Amino acid sequence: MLSQSASNLGLSKVYGAFINNEFQPVRGAVFPAVAAATGMHLAEIARCGPQEVEAAVLAAERAFPAWSALPPEERASYLHKLADAIERNATRFTTIDTLDIGRGLWETGIDHAIAVSQYRYFAAAIITHEGFGRPIPDGYLVAKREPYGVCGQIIPWNVPAIMASFKIAPAVAAGNTVVLKPDENASLSTLELCKLIAEIFPPGVINVVPGMGEEAGAALTAHPRVAKLAFTGSSDVGRIVSAAGAHRLVPVSLELGGKSPNIIFPDIETADIDAIVDNVTFASMYCNGQSCLAGTRLFIHDAIYDDFMAKLIASMRRIRVADPASEGPLLGCVVSARQGQRVQAYIDIGREQASLATGGARVNVAGCDAGWFFEPTVFETANDSRLAQEEIFGPVLSVIRWNDYERMIHDANNVRYGLAAGIYTTNLKHAMATADRLQAGNIWINSYFNLASGSPFGGFKESGIGSEYCHETLNMYTHLKAVTIQTQVKPAWYSPLS
Repeated sequence: MLSQSASNLGLSKVYGAFINNEFQPVRGAVFPAVAAATGMHLAEIARCGPQEVEAAVLAAERAFPAWSALPPEERASYLHKLADAIERNATRFTTIDTLDIGRGLWETGIDHAIAVSQYRYFAAAIITHEGFGRPIPDGYLVAKREPYGVCGQIIPWNVPAIMASFKIAPAVAAGNTVVLKPDENASLSTLELCKLIAEIFPPGVINVVPGMGEEAGAALTAHPRVAKLAFTGSSDVGRIVSAAGAHRLVPVSLELGGKSPNIIFPDIETADIDAIVDNVTFASMYCNGQSCLAGTRLFIHDAIYDDFMAKLIASMRRIRVADPASEGPLLGCVVSARQGQRVQAYIDIGREQASLATGGARVNVAGCDAGWFFEPTVFETANDSRLAQEEIFGPVLSVIRWNDYERMIHDANNVRYGLAAGIYTTNLKHAMATADRLQAGNIWINSYFNLASGSPFGGFKESGIGSEYCHETLNMYTHLKAVTIQTQVKPAWYSPLS
């Protein structure tokens, strides 16, 4: 049982806002951090609001001049030190996240490895984040990159370690300072990260204000001294953040929802089907299905449909639904009762409007009575169904049969989102032509979730604005300033003396 080791994790009993490298005394309301699977009380967390946000923004504003003045090499050294510290604490952080959000240890371990790679990637990338220049008549044009200042950032609960790194690493690498709000369902590992930050970074560079979106989040997005906003979460909340940025005319980057197509062509070799089935299973069930980029719409060609479906159902039934503390690949619980009820509602809709191929039941796991565990669930449906159109954020896969290429392309693109897509084929022409026509920011051919540091991650349509995970991200956190230099003042011509 994971709860047996919780007392050994060194969690604080109470966490206040992290401002100026110190946890602030908690004088107002708090909310509990509760283990998703067991319901065990883990800590009390300050329910921050405008007062804490104000203090955090002012601290970040004070820290900005000195931090932004550091050479990129020095800022990079801080990020490398943080990456090293996370790596040393990886086992502990992995356990904290599994406890907090209900995902298996095998997954949260991957999360922290990705987070470490992000800090190291942007430590390297900032060294080569250059402007440009060119000669002009009797002079030279210099275009240089400058940080915005205080960045307000809001992250979700599904992969807190990755999300924190996606926001913090490029922002501070570029010379900005940060006020970050973690999700109220997954604040613990971010607040524990603050203890490492306090040992490494100058005060005020990175500040964290936990709390509710309508309180701390709203105060952060509306603050007049926040110069840049970044948000990851639902498209509906993304609209609210975007509107707040538009009201103050500050730049906003958004990474939002998805309903990604995963397309199986009939030319796949028989020997490859088992591996492809495994990858398709992973694409839809990883993160307990709580992933914006999950391959939740599977398009299988009619010529191989029956064989593929039989193997897919067998693959889903082999997945262990278990205590998240168990070793190896497994399906844990969704993050909260509220999310569990949402997933259950969609399964009920599927039972009425689609054909259930496998799964669909809630599972009882010994010692995890508070957790909302579900069987891996697969429905055969049409692309215009609610199951195929709406983001469920749970272990539910919609399968759609296809035999007409043009119709399949239309259906694959016929959703409000455009974050990711997968393609499985041995035909290079099919792969590249289809990738060109899919309306998504990330196309993975023959291996879903094929993310590598430096690969742009961002969406089309309602999946967001801007790209993370890559060198281009540094441009989202900097102004471009032009400076022109003339070697001499030109002769008078506007109001000459004679």
